[in-house]
Amino acid sequence: MENNVKPANGKLGILIPGLGAVATTLIAGVEAVNKGLSKPIGALTQMGNIRLGKRTENRYPKIKEFVPLADLNDIVFGGWDVYADNVYEAAVNAAVLEPGLLNSVKAELEAIVPMKAAFDKNYAKNLDGTHVKTGTRLQMANELMEDIKNFQEKNGLDRVVVLWCGSTEIYFEESEVHQNIVAFEAGLAADDKLIAPSMLYAYAALKLGVPFVNGAPNLTVDIPAMVELAKYTETPIAGKDFKTGQTLMKTIVAPGLAARALGVNGWFSTNILGNRDGYVLDDPDNFKTKEVSKLSVLEEIFQPEANPDLYGDMYHKVRINYYPPHGDSKESWDNIDIFGWLGYKMQIKINFLCRDSILAAPVALDLALFSDLAKRAGMSGIQEWLSFYLKSPQTAPGLPAEHDIFKQLTKLQNTLRHMMGEDLITHLGLDYYQDVVDAM
Repeated sequence: MENNVKPANGKLGILIPGLGAVATTLIAGVEAVNKGLSKPIGALTQMGNIRLGKRTENRYPKIKEFVPLADLNDIVFGGWDVYADNVYEAAVNAAVLEPGLLNSVKAELEAIVPMKAAFDKNYAKNLDGTHVKTGTRLQMANELMEDIKNFQEKNGLDRVVVLWCGSTEIYFEESEVHQNIVAFEAGLAADDKLIAPSMLYAYAALKLGVPFVNGAPNLTVDIPAMVELAKYTETPIAGKDFKTGQTLMKTIVAPGLAARALGVNGWFSTNILGNRDGYVLDDPDNFKTKEVSKLSVLEEIFQPEANPDLYGDMYHKVRINYYPPHGDSKESWDNIDIFGWLGYKMQIKINFLCRDSILAAPVALDLALFSDLAKRAGMSGIQEWLSFYLKSPQTAPGLPAEHDIFKQLTKLQNTLRHMMGEDLITHLGLDYYQDVVDAM
């Protein structure tokens, strides 16, 4: 196979709608790494290895040495926010990172000032945006495109990725205006309120051929119009909602239970979270969006219709509670009622005391870098290989999503091998033993 991936020459701009806890943690982290003050733990693109060839060859390069990813020193950050605080001020308010670390990159963070955001309070009722654009949907979309082009020109950027780190929008389902790009653009001109703010960012990015990553469970690019636009402009898109805390644990634990054919009667999940995301999710309409994203994971892994004896009666409940004292320190509890041989019952309890933005920042970085790679590799439309990072992977119509994190990792790694002209790895392993038999 040939390697047709364009090199990562020049600078990469990462433009972020929503410069809150996740975004500021990402930006401050990259700046700290570039200064040699810390390490990018949790980022597969920076710390991960990939096996090439047979196990006996012992070829395990770092992923960033295997595929031509943008260097962290070549990234320029910018973004939009409903508040006018610069990134240093926003990071202090988010209270994720300690003051000592923030002060060590203070000058770099203060230099990043948000552009006015496209905002509609009806989609995030608990937020009061003061630093926002005015005008119709079409005017705001056009302004966003100008923002992207101006940012690229001002900073001398070779490429740009748009990375949504904004709040969860209210739950709603696609309608006629979302069915194709002609209807969508007519909706923009008519200022159709069924076009969510996040869709304006996605439209602006994709129209310019800029990859778009959705870190929240919003509908955004999961509509036919955006899929059509992504294909037309040959631009990558992926699923939605960074897979960080409780759902990450589910995609690790549930595949193990299914692999051993252990039954599950019930899975109760509850969370407490005190940051801006938790505040937004305190509204039932916004929580519904998150709930739908989180509930689908176990259904796809256990496939109760195919395994009714094991999972046909499984009861799955998800709760998120806003609890200000915890701030960004999200805590989740899972009670899993399982059963084994002869139907005998057992339980698993998981108490995950995690840091929401600490887990999300490296995921956001990886998605931005891999989306840029996909664009340079000529891969357009839905990138299912990036489902490794997402609660709700996007797939072709009628194709079930794969939520097993180990299968997702295999898919990601094999995509990189394919991209670079290396043999795919099936992990079958029979060839090692067949060679011995043939030699006898």
